[in-house]
Amino acid sequence: MQLPKNSTKFKRDKSVIEYGDSFGFYKAWDKPTVIISDGPYGLGSFPGETRNPDELANWYAPHLSEWFKHSLPSTTLWFWNSELGWASTHLEIVKAGWEFRNCHIWNKGIAHIAGNANSKTLRKFPVTTEVCAQYVKRVEIPFNGNLVPLREWLRLEWERTGLPFSRTNEACGVKNAATRKYFTKDHMWYFPPSDAMIQLAEYANKHGKRSGRPYFSLNGTKPVTAEEWELMRAKFYCDIGITNVWDEPAVRGIERLKTSSEVSHMNQKPLRLMELIIEASSDAQDVVWEPFGGLCTASIAAHKLKRASFAGEINRKFFEIATERLSSYDLF
Repeated sequence: MQLPKNSTKFKRDKSVIEYGDSFGFYKAWDKPTVIISDGPYGLGSFPGETRNPDELANWYAPHLSEWFKHSLPSTTLWFWNSELGWASTHLEIVKAGWEFRNCHIWNKGIAHIAGNANSKTLRKFPVTTEVCAQYVKRVEIPFNGNLVPLREWLRLEWERTGLPFSRTNEACGVKNAATRKYFTKDHMWYFPPSDAMIQLAEYANKHGKRSGRPYFSLNGTKPVTAEEWELMRAKFYCDIGITNVWDEPAVRGIERLKTSSEVSHMNQKPLRLMELIIEASSDAQDVVWEPFGGLCTASIAAHKLKRASFAGEINRKFFEIATERLSSYDLF
Protein backbone atom coordinates (compact mmCIF):
# COMPACT_ATOMS: atom_id res chain seq x y z
CA MET A 1 0.00 0.00 0.00
CA GLN A 2 1.25 3.47 -0.91
CA LEU A 3 -0.01 6.23 1.37
CA PRO A 4 -1.01 9.50 -0.29
CA LYS A 5 1.76 12.07 0.08
CA ASN A 6 1.54 13.96 3.40
CA SER A 7 -1.21 11.65 4.63
CA THR A 8 -1.74 11.98 8.39
CA LYS A 9 -4.45 9.38 9.04
CA PHE A 10 -5.09 5.79 8.04
CA LYS A 11 -8.24 3.79 8.75
CA ARG A 12 -9.07 0.16 8.23
CA ASP A 13 -12.43 -1.07 9.48
CA LYS A 14 -12.51 0.10 13.13
CA SER A 15 -8.76 0.68 13.43
CA VAL A 16 -7.25 4.15 13.12
CA ILE A 17 -3.59 5.24 13.05
CA GLU A 18 -2.80 8.98 13.11
CA TYR A 19 0.46 10.76 12.43
CA GLY A 20 1.39 13.28 15.12
CA ASP A 21 1.50 13.79 18.85
CA SER A 22 -1.22 11.61 20.34
CA PHE A 23 -1.83 14.18 23.08
CA GLY A 24 -3.80 16.19 20.55
CA PHE A 25 -5.94 13.23 19.50
CA TYR A 26 -7.34 11.97 22.80
CA LYS A 27 -10.41 14.19 22.91
CA ALA A 28 -11.51 12.98 19.44
CA TRP A 29 -10.93 9.26 19.99
CA ASP A 30 -13.72 7.00 21.28
CA LYS A 31 -13.39 6.27 24.98
CA PRO A 32 -11.11 3.28 25.65
CA THR A 33 -11.63 0.09 27.58
CA VAL A 34 -7.90 -0.64 27.19
CA ILE A 35 -4.93 1.74 27.06
CA ILE A 36 -1.58 0.21 26.11
CA SER A 37 1.31 2.55 26.81
CA ASP A 38 4.58 1.52 25.19
CA GLY A 39 6.23 4.92 25.16
CA PRO A 40 9.63 6.30 26.15
CA TYR A 41 11.95 4.32 28.39
CA GLY A 42 14.28 7.25 29.08
CA LEU A 43 16.85 6.23 26.49
CA GLY A 44 16.80 9.28 24.23
CA SER A 45 15.98 7.04 21.27
CA PHE A 46 13.67 9.48 19.46
CA PRO A 47 13.29 13.28 19.25
CA GLY A 48 11.83 14.68 22.44
CA GLU A 49 12.49 11.61 24.58
CA THR A 50 14.31 12.18 27.83
CA ARG A 51 17.65 10.41 28.22
CA ASN A 52 17.20 9.95 31.94
CA PRO A 53 14.59 7.56 33.42
CA ASP A 54 14.34 9.90 36.42
CA GLU A 55 12.65 12.44 34.14
CA LEU A 56 10.02 10.04 32.80
CA ALA A 57 7.41 10.92 35.43
CA ASN A 58 7.26 14.52 34.25
CA TRP A 59 7.22 13.40 30.61
CA TYR A 60 4.27 11.05 31.15
CA ALA A 61 2.30 13.26 33.56
CA PRO A 62 0.15 15.15 31.01
CA HIS A 63 -0.66 11.93 29.14
CA LEU A 64 -1.62 10.10 32.33
CA SER A 65 -4.04 12.88 33.28
CA GLU A 66 -5.62 12.93 29.83
CA TRP A 67 -6.00 9.16 29.82
CA PHE A 68 -7.81 9.35 33.15
CA LYS A 69 -10.01 12.20 31.90
CA HIS A 70 -11.14 10.39 28.75
CA SER A 71 -11.35 6.81 30.04
CA LEU A 72 -14.24 4.75 31.39
CA PRO A 73 -14.75 3.21 34.84
CA SER A 74 -14.02 -0.11 33.10
CA THR A 75 -10.69 1.02 31.61
CA THR A 76 -7.42 -0.84 32.20
CA LEU A 77 -4.03 0.81 31.64
CA TRP A 78 -1.12 -1.45 30.67
CA PHE A 79 2.18 0.40 31.16
CA TRP A 80 5.23 -1.07 29.40
CA ASN A 81 8.71 0.03 30.40
CA SER A 82 12.03 -1.02 31.85
CA GLU A 83 12.08 -1.84 35.55
CA LEU A 84 13.75 1.48 36.35
CA GLY A 85 11.48 3.43 34.01
CA TRP A 86 8.36 2.01 35.63
CA ALA A 87 9.72 2.53 39.16
CA SER A 88 10.43 6.16 38.30
CA THR A 89 6.91 6.71 36.94
CA HIS A 90 4.71 4.66 39.29
CA LEU A 91 3.93 7.42 41.78
CA GLU A 92 2.96 9.79 38.97
CA ILE A 93 0.62 7.14 37.55
CA VAL A 94 -1.10 6.79 40.93
CA LYS A 95 -1.21 10.57 41.35
CA ALA A 96 -3.10 10.84 38.06
CA GLY A 97 -5.87 8.59 39.42
CA TRP A 98 -4.80 5.10 38.41
CA GLU A 99 -4.82 2.23 40.92
CA PHE A 100 -2.09 -0.40 40.75
CA ARG A 101 -3.18 -3.99 40.15
CA ASN A 102 -0.12 -6.02 39.19
CA CYS A 103 3.36 -5.99 37.69
CA HIS A 104 4.04 -8.47 34.91
CA ILE A 105 7.52 -9.55 33.89
CA TRP A 106 8.31 -10.19 30.23
CA ASN A 107 11.17 -12.68 30.29
CA LYS A 108 12.76 -12.72 26.82
CA GLY A 109 15.00 -15.64 27.72
CA ILE A 110 18.73 -16.22 27.80
CA ALA A 111 19.00 -15.88 24.02
CA HIS A 112 18.17 -12.18 24.36
CA ILE A 113 21.61 -11.53 25.87
CA ALA A 114 23.17 -12.49 22.52
CA GLY A 115 26.72 -12.18 23.80
CA ASN A 116 26.36 -8.49 24.62
CA ALA A 117 26.76 -8.78 28.37
CA ASN A 118 30.17 -8.82 30.00
CA SER A 119 29.59 -9.19 33.72
CA LYS A 120 33.14 -8.06 34.48
CA THR A 121 32.46 -4.63 33.01
CA LEU A 122 28.70 -4.37 33.68
CA ARG A 123 29.05 -5.38 37.33
CA LYS A 124 25.49 -6.74 37.33
CA PHE A 125 23.54 -9.76 36.14
CA PRO A 126 22.52 -9.56 32.45
CA VAL A 127 19.03 -8.17 31.87
CA THR A 128 16.52 -10.21 29.84
CA THR A 129 13.30 -8.59 31.06
CA GLU A 130 10.90 -5.69 30.74
CA VAL A 131 7.78 -4.97 32.78
CA CYS A 132 4.15 -4.38 31.94
CA ALA A 133 2.32 -2.88 34.92
CA GLN A 134 -1.47 -3.13 35.14
CA TYR A 135 -3.55 -0.25 36.50
CA VAL A 136 -7.28 0.39 36.68
CA LYS A 137 -9.11 3.68 36.85
CA ARG A 138 -10.02 4.96 40.31
CA VAL A 139 -13.80 5.19 40.09
CA GLU A 140 -15.50 8.18 41.69
CA ILE A 141 -19.24 8.86 41.82
CA PRO A 142 -21.06 12.19 42.38
CA PHE A 143 -22.54 12.58 45.86
CA ASN A 144 -23.94 15.87 47.23
CA GLY A 145 -21.95 17.90 44.75
CA ASN A 146 -18.66 16.07 45.32
CA LEU A 147 -16.93 13.09 43.72
CA VAL A 148 -16.38 10.25 46.17
CA PRO A 149 -14.68 6.86 45.68
CA LEU A 150 -17.06 4.06 44.71
CA ARG A 151 -16.37 2.21 47.96
CA GLU A 152 -17.28 5.29 50.03
CA TRP A 153 -20.35 5.95 47.86
CA LEU A 154 -21.77 2.54 48.78
CA ARG A 155 -21.67 3.36 52.50
CA LEU A 156 -23.02 6.88 52.01
CA GLU A 157 -25.96 5.61 49.95
CA TRP A 158 -26.87 3.02 52.56
CA GLU A 159 -26.58 5.61 55.33
CA ARG A 160 -29.08 7.77 53.43
CA THR A 161 -31.69 5.01 53.72
CA GLY A 162 -31.75 5.37 57.50
CA LEU A 163 -31.40 1.59 57.82
CA PRO A 164 -28.71 -0.05 60.00
CA PHE A 165 -25.85 -1.73 58.14
CA SER A 166 -26.91 -5.09 59.58
CA ARG A 167 -29.88 -4.97 57.20
CA THR A 168 -27.51 -5.26 54.22
CA ASN A 169 -27.13 -8.91 55.15
CA GLU A 170 -30.89 -9.40 55.02
CA ALA A 171 -30.97 -7.63 51.67
CA CYS A 172 -28.46 -10.09 50.24
CA GLY A 173 -29.87 -13.14 52.00
CA VAL A 174 -26.72 -13.88 54.00
CA LYS A 175 -25.78 -13.93 57.67
CA ASN A 176 -22.99 -11.36 57.74
CA ALA A 177 -21.15 -11.41 54.39
CA ALA A 178 -22.69 -8.24 52.98
CA THR A 179 -21.65 -6.04 55.91
CA ARG A 180 -18.26 -7.72 56.16
CA LYS A 181 -17.43 -7.61 52.44
CA TYR A 182 -19.27 -4.80 50.67
CA PHE A 183 -19.45 -2.17 53.40
CA THR A 184 -16.35 -2.79 55.47
CA LYS A 185 -13.85 0.04 55.88
CA ASP A 186 -10.80 -2.21 56.02
CA HIS A 187 -8.67 -3.97 53.39
CA MET A 188 -11.13 -6.90 53.18
CA TRP A 189 -13.55 -4.87 51.04
CA TYR A 190 -14.98 -6.53 47.94
CA PHE A 191 -16.65 -5.00 44.90
CA PRO A 192 -20.29 -6.23 45.13
CA PRO A 193 -21.14 -8.55 42.22
CA SER A 194 -24.07 -7.36 40.11
CA ASP A 195 -26.61 -9.75 41.68
CA ALA A 196 -25.75 -8.52 45.19
CA MET A 197 -25.82 -4.89 44.04
CA ILE A 198 -29.31 -5.28 42.58
CA GLN A 199 -30.53 -6.93 45.80
CA LEU A 200 -29.10 -4.06 47.85
CA ALA A 201 -30.66 -1.44 45.59
CA GLU A 202 -34.08 -3.13 45.58
CA TYR A 203 -34.08 -3.55 49.35
CA ALA A 204 -32.97 0.05 49.95
CA ASN A 205 -35.64 1.47 47.66
CA LYS A 206 -38.33 -0.69 49.27
CA HIS A 207 -37.45 -0.21 52.95
CA GLY A 208 -35.42 3.00 53.04
CA LYS A 209 -36.81 6.46 53.77
CA ARG A 210 -39.17 7.54 51.01
CA SER A 211 -37.72 11.02 50.92
CA GLY A 212 -34.33 9.79 49.74
CA ARG A 213 -35.38 7.57 46.86
CA PRO A 214 -34.01 6.47 44.47
CA TYR A 215 -31.07 4.91 46.29
CA PHE A 216 -28.01 3.53 44.53
CA SER A 217 -28.71 5.48 41.38
CA LEU A 218 -25.96 6.55 38.98
CA ASN A 219 -28.16 9.09 37.19
CA GLY A 220 -30.45 10.28 39.99
CA THR A 221 -33.61 8.96 38.34
CA LYS A 222 -33.55 5.16 38.68
CA PRO A 223 -31.60 2.52 40.61
CA VAL A 224 -28.49 1.10 38.97
CA THR A 225 -28.99 -1.87 36.65
CA ALA A 226 -26.85 -5.01 36.59
CA GLU A 227 -25.39 -4.00 33.22
CA GLU A 228 -24.48 -0.51 34.47
CA TRP A 229 -22.90 -1.89 37.63
CA GLU A 230 -20.68 -4.38 35.76
CA LEU A 231 -19.18 -1.43 33.86
CA MET A 232 -18.18 0.34 37.08
CA ARG A 233 -14.97 -1.65 37.36
CA ALA A 234 -12.28 -2.79 34.95
CA LYS A 235 -12.92 -5.94 32.98
CA PHE A 236 -10.64 -8.87 33.64
CA TYR A 237 -10.49 -12.43 32.36
CA CYS A 238 -7.76 -14.89 33.35
CA ASP A 239 -7.15 -18.24 31.68
CA ILE A 240 -5.84 -21.08 33.81
CA GLY A 241 -2.07 -21.28 33.80
CA ILE A 242 -1.39 -17.62 33.01
CA THR A 243 0.76 -15.87 35.64
CA ASN A 244 2.51 -12.53 35.95
CA VAL A 245 5.69 -13.96 34.39
CA TRP A 246 5.52 -14.10 30.60
CA ASP A 247 8.17 -16.31 29.05
CA GLU A 248 8.21 -15.12 25.45
CA PRO A 249 11.25 -14.72 23.17
CA ALA A 250 12.06 -11.30 21.77
CA VAL A 251 10.47 -10.83 18.36
CA ARG A 252 12.38 -12.52 15.56
CA GLY A 253 11.76 -14.43 12.35
CA ILE A 254 8.89 -13.50 10.07
CA GLU A 255 7.21 -11.42 12.79
CA ARG A 256 10.23 -9.09 13.07
CA LEU A 257 9.73 -6.12 10.76
CA LYS A 258 12.81 -5.05 8.82
CA THR A 259 13.83 -2.46 6.27
CA SER A 260 16.63 -3.83 4.10
CA SER A 261 18.94 -5.57 6.58
CA GLU A 262 17.99 -3.50 9.65
CA VAL A 263 15.13 -3.99 12.07
CA SER A 264 12.40 -1.39 11.70
CA HIS A 265 12.08 -0.74 15.44
CA MET A 266 14.47 -1.66 18.24
CA ASN A 267 11.73 -2.56 20.73
CA GLN A 268 9.02 -4.35 18.76
CA LYS A 269 6.66 -6.16 21.12
CA PRO A 270 5.42 -9.73 20.48
CA LEU A 271 1.95 -9.84 18.99
CA ARG A 272 1.10 -12.69 21.36
CA LEU A 273 1.65 -10.54 24.46
CA MET A 274 -0.47 -7.71 23.08
CA GLU A 275 -3.24 -10.20 22.37
CA LEU A 276 -2.91 -11.57 25.91
CA ILE A 277 -3.47 -8.23 27.66
CA ILE A 278 -6.22 -7.11 25.29
CA GLU A 279 -8.17 -10.35 25.75
CA ALA A 280 -7.65 -10.16 29.52
CA SER A 281 -9.19 -6.70 29.84
CA SER A 282 -11.79 -6.22 27.10
CA ASP A 283 -14.49 -7.78 24.97
CA ALA A 284 -15.09 -7.77 21.22
CA GLN A 285 -16.09 -4.32 19.93
CA ASP A 286 -14.42 -2.53 22.85
CA VAL A 287 -11.89 0.23 22.16
CA VAL A 288 -8.11 -0.04 22.50
CA TRP A 289 -5.83 3.00 22.65
CA GLU A 290 -2.17 2.84 21.62
CA PRO A 291 -0.92 6.38 22.31
CA PHE A 292 2.70 5.69 21.32
CA GLY A 293 2.13 3.50 18.30
CA GLY A 294 5.60 2.69 17.00
CA LEU A 295 4.89 -0.27 14.74
CA CYS A 296 1.35 -0.43 16.21
CA THR A 297 1.49 -4.03 17.40
CA ALA A 298 -1.37 -3.37 19.85
CA SER A 299 -3.51 -2.06 16.99
CA ILE A 300 -2.78 -5.16 14.93
CA ALA A 301 -3.75 -7.35 17.91
CA ALA A 302 -6.93 -5.32 18.46
CA HIS A 303 -7.86 -5.66 14.79
CA LYS A 304 -7.27 -9.42 14.94
CA LEU A 305 -9.44 -9.70 18.07
CA LYS A 306 -12.27 -7.59 16.60
CA ARG A 307 -11.72 -4.56 18.85
CA ALA A 308 -11.72 -0.98 17.63
CA SER A 309 -8.40 0.82 18.04
CA PHE A 310 -6.84 4.26 17.92
CA ALA A 311 -3.09 4.83 17.67
CA GLY A 312 -0.87 7.87 17.37
CA GLU A 313 2.71 7.90 16.09
CA ILE A 314 4.94 10.97 15.96
CA ASN A 315 7.69 9.42 13.80
CA ARG A 316 6.82 9.56 10.10
CA LYS A 317 8.85 6.45 9.26
CA PHE A 318 7.14 4.36 11.93
CA PHE A 319 3.74 5.78 10.97
CA GLU A 320 4.18 4.64 7.37
CA ILE A 321 5.45 1.18 8.37
CA ALA A 322 2.56 0.76 10.83
CA THR A 323 -0.08 1.77 8.27
CA GLU A 324 1.40 -0.65 5.73
CA ARG A 325 1.37 -3.35 8.40
CA LEU A 326 -2.28 -2.75 9.29
CA SER A 327 -3.28 -2.47 5.66
CA SER A 328 -1.73 -5.79 4.70
CA TYR A 329 -2.61 -7.76 7.84
CA ASP A 330 -4.87 -10.66 6.89
CA LEU A 331 -7.19 -11.95 9.56
CA PHE A 332 -7.61 -15.17 7.67
